[in-house]
Amino acid sequence: FSGFLFWERCCRLVPRRSRMGCDCCRDQSDILKLGGSAVDSAIAALLCTSVIHPQSMGVGGGSIFTIRDASGKVQIINARETVPKNFNPELLKKCTQSFQSLPGTEWIGVPGEVRAYEEVHRQYGKLPWASLFQPTIKMAREGIPLSGLIRTHSFVTQKPNKNCWCLPLVSHKNGKLLKEGDTLRFEKLADTLEVIAEKGADAFYTGEIARSLISDIKDAGGILSLEDLNSFEVSVTSAWKVPLGDFDMYIPPPPAGGATLSFILNTMRGYNLSSESLRGKQKTLTFHRYVETCKFANSLKKFLRDPRFGSERKQDPPFTISDWALISSSQTYGPQHYNVTPYLDSWGTTHLSVLAEDGSAVSVTSTINHIFGSRLYSPKTGILLNNELSDFCGKVDQIQAGERPPSSMSPAILFSRSKKDTIVIGGSGGSMITTALALTIMNHLWFGKSLEEAISAPVVFVDSKNALNFEPNFDMEVVQNLKDLGHTVEVRKTFFNVINGISKEGSCIHAVSDARKLGKSAGY
Repeated sequence: FSGFLFWERCCRLVPRRSRMGCDCCRDQSDILKLGGSAVDSAIAALLCTSVIHPQSMGVGGGSIFTIRDASGKVQIINARETVPKNFNPELLKKCTQSFQSLPGTEWIGVPGEVRAYEEVHRQYGKLPWASLFQPTIKMAREGIPLSGLIRTHSFVTQKPNKNCWCLPLVSHKNGKLLKEGDTLRFEKLADTLEVIAEKGADAFYTGEIARSLISDIKDAGGILSLEDLNSFEVSVTSAWKVPLGDFDMYIPPPPAGGATLSFILNTMRGYNLSSESLRGKQKTLTFHRYVETCKFANSLKKFLRDPRFGSERKQDPPFTISDWALISSSQTYGPQHYNVTPYLDSWGTTHLSVLAEDGSAVSVTSTINHIFGSRLYSPKTGILLNNELSDFCGKVDQIQAGERPPSSMSPAILFSRSKKDTIVIGGSGGSMITTALALTIMNHLWFGKSLEEAISAPVVFVDSKNALNFEPNFDMEVVQNLKDLGHTVEVRKTFFNVINGISKEGSCIHAVSDARKLGKSAGY
């Protein structure tokens, strides 16, 4: 079970002979063994994750699925949250200049998670809909031990008012707060999931659950309406296909983060990278070119708008720098060189990778955005609501009802037609997703590292101010050399990026869950 520390947890379920991981993973690998599809397994695992780590994701949020069927066709189901009809037109003026969580009902987007499950199950499901909910309903009713992580974050994020989500969630019925190790039950959420399992997704969007949820949101001062829930629709599109040498990479189009991932990889591919690129002086040059590319990639984020609402830049993949002279091999430049508009960095989300015996695969990233999202807990339904509208901060000048926010989420599937190899991969960590995912793919495809080595390799993240943020165990000689070239350098004590992936090479399958959050894989 991947992700134990902080706020991310997910399972990867792969057809191999060993089994390890937590109850979530065991339950979900059982779904594969029962004849369930990769999508069936993904839905059940995501539901489980919403209970084990409610601060990451849940039915009050949204997700993006990249799905490859057994025939090789790849499709994107984007169910990220949308702007409600009666949103505050002055909302973006409340964005902060530096990262901090933005709680409150005005940041809540229309949840899309349950509609996503409905659509992917309709197209790819094999087992009965209700059966995918039962393990999580049972877990929610019986409860889980309250972790120090959930308890700590509940007090860090709470606001001292009657609408504080943590009071009903982490308290006994007599009002006394739970202690670490006490049993944390999700009884109201179990009731909600039971109704959805029995009556389908419409129960969430048009039925009694919808009415109860909207009632709680309005009691807390929110503006989400029944009309917003009734009118929510998922986006079903073809994947972007991006050539990467022997592999084709399939990614979600804007407003997802696949475009920036494509931009970085296609630009770096032009340098003919190999294992030699990480040796001697070449290593500094490689990372210099990489961080320069990331600075240009940051400038793309203001163009990644929901295509239904127009964009200043309409370009199909592959994204590359048209003028290679813009990247110098010996120096860096000021912000105007990269045309970067300051935006708000973020972190959060959870990611899941699944590979089934028939070759079908799911790469899905799900989120309620910041830790515990808006921090609003619906006492009638047990649902934690997202704060997804904060993802517009610094990236757009205005928003429109129904629009999906830009995202770094980039669930990807790579396939080599010549070797018949498959890579199912994605990550969590907000703004860090793209950096960590690009480096992992470069490490694995071009630098000759195994998938485990590629994921565990130290990361450099270029933030919204074009500062280089290095993991503590990064090569300090390279760090100093980049600093000498003029880069702004910072060393973080903690990194929140997590990459979870599966590679199938011939008949050999490797499933790796990022050790940064004590992750483990599972399968049979």
